[in-house]
Amino acid sequence: MSNQSAISEFILIGFPGLQQKFHILVSITMFLVYCVSLLANSSVIILIFQKEQLHQPMYIIIRNLALSDLLFDTITLPKIIGKYWFGAGSISFYGCIFQLFCIHSLGSLDSFIIMLMAIDRYVAICKPLRYHSIISNRLVTLLCYFLWFLAALVGLISATIAGQLPYCGPNRVRNCFCVNSAVTVLACVDVTLARRTAFIIVMCVLLLPLAFIILSYIHIIRVIHLPTINKNSWKAFYTCTTHLMVIGLYYIPRVFVYSTSQIPLILDADINVLLLCLYTFVPHLANPIIYCLRTKDIRIIFGHIFKNTLTIKCVKRSTMLQ
Repeated sequence: MSNQSAISEFILIGFPGLQQKFHILVSITMFLVYCVSLLANSSVIILIFQKEQLHQPMYIIIRNLALSDLLFDTITLPKIIGKYWFGAGSISFYGCIFQLFCIHSLGSLDSFIIMLMAIDRYVAICKPLRYHSIISNRLVTLLCYFLWFLAALVGLISATIAGQLPYCGPNRVRNCFCVNSAVTVLACVDVTLARRTAFIIVMCVLLLPLAFIILSYIHIIRVIHLPTINKNSWKAFYTCTTHLMVIGLYYIPRVFVYSTSQIPLILDADINVLLLCLYTFVPHLANPIIYCLRTKDIRIIFGHIFKNTLTIKCVKRSTMLQ
């Protein structure tokens, strides 16, 4: 980190044009979002970990995605809630850099994991007879560990780019949390090269996995239209609809926002922050719900848990009445 920085903390502005009367409403909304995300993602993680029938490659990938989303929300949302609820918008210099590292790491990890899902679906549909010999729990676990490491490396590069710059003047971050694009513009030197490097890294993290995903689905669509396709392959393709929802929620808004960020004044600051919050936190809420509703095994297990809970409550109530 550079020793030339004269500031010891940053101030998170959040939504730059938001009026004071809406602060409590925003904090309550964010609090509810965090509670739902915490409950939903924790439930998916615990369920997949405890139920032996879910110890399969696809569910190991889903568990890692849920853990990534949960960590991301825990690192960012409490600070946003505190900013609008208590007016605690300050964050230390190194706290901001650490948050930036986590955000870029976990954001990259989501992209890599979604790509791994596409590879899993490709093998399941295009090579169904060899699926279990190619995709094993051990292989998927090792790949997930590698992707966590790769994502941490991306976050480290992003944090280094921002952390080595000197900050000697304004310290008001026009965002709800510390991201590279919002922090580096506060440096008191020319940041053109730093912003360009960060943009290239972000687009590689987005577009390279997206290219793999598109290629895998081109092959999947080609295979399912073969006359020799069997019913099991069609059932496997049905699970792809869940994956396609996640892809749409993750990639489409990110590619749009990052692309338009290179064109000055195309988006208002408040709209830009709002879009960032929507494409960040909405998928974290939607992913576990999508998996629970669209994945048969998880849906059946949740149904059994719900029925057992109702049965226990009915038994207790009848015992009390007697």
